[in-house]
Amino acid sequence: MFTRILSLGMAICLAWACSAPKSEEGNVETTAKPNIVIIYLDDLGYGDLSVYGATQLSTPNIDKIAKGGVRFTSGYATSATCTPSRYALLTGVYPWRNEDAKILPGTAPLLIDTAQMTLPKMLKTQGYSTGIVGKWHLGLGDGQTDWNGSISPGPNQVGFDYSYILAATQDRVPTVYIHNDRVDQLDPNDPIEVDYQKNYDGEPTGKDNPELTTMKWHHGHNNSIVNGIPRIGFMKGGKAALWNDTTMADHFLVKAQAFVKSNKEKPFFLYYALQQPHVPRTPNPRFVGKSGLGPRGDVILEADWAIGEFMKTLEEEGILENTLIIFSSDNGPVLNDGYYDDAVEKNGAHTPAGPLRGGKYSLFEAGTRVPFMAYWKGTIEPQVSDALVCQVDLLSSFAALTGSTIEGQDSEDILDALLGKSEKGRESLILEATGRTALRKGDWVMIPPHKGSPLIQSVNIETGNLGEYQLYQLSTDVSQAKNLASAEPEKLKEMVQFYGGIVGKNLPEAEEIELK
Repeated sequence: MFTRILSLGMAICLAWACSAPKSEEGNVETTAKPNIVIIYLDDLGYGDLSVYGATQLSTPNIDKIAKGGVRFTSGYATSATCTPSRYALLTGVYPWRNEDAKILPGTAPLLIDTAQMTLPKMLKTQGYSTGIVGKWHLGLGDGQTDWNGSISPGPNQVGFDYSYILAATQDRVPTVYIHNDRVDQLDPNDPIEVDYQKNYDGEPTGKDNPELTTMKWHHGHNNSIVNGIPRIGFMKGGKAALWNDTTMADHFLVKAQAFVKSNKEKPFFLYYALQQPHVPRTPNPRFVGKSGLGPRGDVILEADWAIGEFMKTLEEEGILENTLIIFSSDNGPVLNDGYYDDAVEKNGAHTPAGPLRGGKYSLFEAGTRVPFMAYWKGTIEPQVSDALVCQVDLLSSFAALTGSTIEGQDSEDILDALLGKSEKGRESLILEATGRTALRKGDWVMIPPHKGSPLIQSVNIETGNLGEYQLYQLSTDVSQAKNLASAEPEKLKEMVQFYGGIVGKNLPEAEEIELK
């Protein structure tokens, strides 16, 4: 093991030396460790990018990252919803181990224990400056948050030196930016109040005052109205601090660029978490109508543009060749997720999930298999990889990259796969969707029997819930059309026993079941 680590370390050092920029005298200027950037989109599906087969959308800037590095065909988030996936990415722990790791309201307390090891904490031990720009959605404070003072604990207490975030999601209150524990641009004479149970006297809502909305709600999004958009939850005050939905992408881009410029003299880690294409889809006027697929397509093009501008910044600052970039999404796609925005009507021939079955909220492949790529100019050779990789593995993999001995509980070192040095990733993966779990092991996926509806009618997505075992072989049936549970009893038994050994007895579906 020691020999492997030593050899890998020597190879990485050689790669850094070869890719570092040269000074005017011709001497190589080496940097001890590479910068690390995670670009993370929200609800982007496996089939939403042209590099993954989309024909109705063109995403040239993201495609350039994929074509210049490793594009993974079996890259996964741990979960089919946002909060759990983000928890796993930052902690290296499966979210199903934490019963609170589910979609959180904007008033939820911090989900990550401040004593817990995290990806930014680990990198700080290796000399990195750490920052987050964009969506957080992992809870803030202690559940009794005063939005007009220090909002703590939060990102700054779990390893980030700098944070500029939205607390939850764009469709949830509070609809303000938070800069290092405090609401940005808040007028102390107009304090913010936030509640997810009851409205404030005299405050209009989407349900009671539809005439005040510019975006109509379909399901669930009918509480406080901000910028003409009805949200989830109730909010009062903070008028000067309210964000502008249509400039959010530009706003986060400027913050991400500024972080890079301010921290380029030493190794930095930036978690750049864009809000697109999550609802409400509010493209800047520059992108309205550009995709032909309605606002959902437009905001994907907007995100592609922002990523292109961010990549230009890395290049202009002379650090692109010393920056490892991971690109992915927190879960699979959804069209109508709460608003009437023509996402269904204008989708046309576009297939957000590509060839996969399901989508956001689903245990089928489209819920968790997402675009996933690693880019390091001059170090990673362009290629397509079938290695099984997951976001939960970034903590241990970056630890190996930077010389740390810290490991995540469920995080595996897949650095060789990320760097394109090996086709071998992890052997197995527990997948999660709204508290339900399944197993991918090798070429196979096993979904245990789960209670609940097989279809979420409001979003028209299959959940993967059935009253019987499901078994699929992905190499011959990536669309999961044929259940092989009856035809392959020995393989099913093997998968169930392996799954039970990992998940344990604390979840109902992990209990020992006799196979007929």
